[in-house]
Amino acid sequence: MQDMSLYYVQKLLYQLNRDSAIREKFDADSAGLLKTFDLTHEEIEAIKTPDLGLLYVMGVNGQILVSFAALRGFAWPDYIAALQDGLERFGPVRAGVYAETGYEGVENHTAAILARKQAAAEEAG
Repeated sequence: MQDMSLYYVQKLLYQLNRDSAIREKFDADSAGLLKTFDLTHEEIEAIKTPDLGLLYVMGVNGQILVSFAALRGFAWPDYIAALQDGLERFGPVRAGVYAETGYEGVENHTAAILARKQAAAEEAG
């Protein structure tokens, strides 16, 4: 995905999150609204489904994505599960801020957290 395309995905999701008129347009004629943004077929399908895991892997900002998830009726545990599923299905984050952090996947991230906790516990006592 190109950065400009990611910009339009995030712009649309931001507007859906904040503007009831845009949400009404999306609910009434999603295809018509989506045509007004410069989106790929993959992006359109991810938004319409919604496929939160794919949107995350595409690089959508977490602040925008969590609001979109709530808007679409996802509970917090389901949101987290969808992101983990996206990483498993599509691999690491492709673009955006999360691609720049060196994130190595759920298992490696969890192992690193547990190792830090164990080291801190050993150091404390």
